[in-house]
Amino acid sequence: MKILPRTRLAALAATAVVTGGLLATGGAVQAATVHLDTATHAGMTWTVASQQSNGEVHVSYDATTNAYQGDTPATAVLPVLCLVANGAPAPADVTPGFYAGWAEGWVRLTPAVSGTTLTSEATADALCATDFGTGAKEAEFHAGHYGTGLASTGGWSFWAYGTIPTGVRFWVAIDDQQANPWD
Repeated sequence: MKILPRTRLAALAATAVVTGGLLATGGAVQAATVHLDTATHAGMTWTVASQQSNGEVHVSYDATTNAYQGDTPATAVLPVLCLVANGAPAPADVTPGFYAGWAEGWVRLTPAVSGTTLTSEATADALCATDFGTGAKEAEFHAGHYGTGLASTGGWSFWAYGTIPTGVRFWVAIDDQQANPWD
């Protein structure tokens, strides 16, 4: 697999758009398969906004977070925030809202890994499952629930059960932006 620099990637992507997702190469037309060099990409990271003594943690964006392009080079070595959403009801002292929902479960951090090893959301989810068991997956930007029956999802932060050290940055996925180490 050849890793392409961004300038070559942009040219290939433009060609793929012009040819309807196919690349014309040497007189033949083939499906466009473009692999990004994760060493030149950035992933989104969060930190702890509040750690309560009762085991509730508020994980969140901060001034460093870039949810649109990523804020930390994929070469950085950071833990992955893992979530097990097991339907846990929101505690009485948490009022879920759009910007600080309830994740319906607990969070933990993996040991630190290079973002370059996170080649897909499935890879990150598998890491969480290996470390924390079935149902664990990388926490996602929109994991916080709020509203009647916690039926709506918001973004930017969420509450969950767990004890996470303050002052630590960690990888968090985002499904609707190109701000993951693998994008």
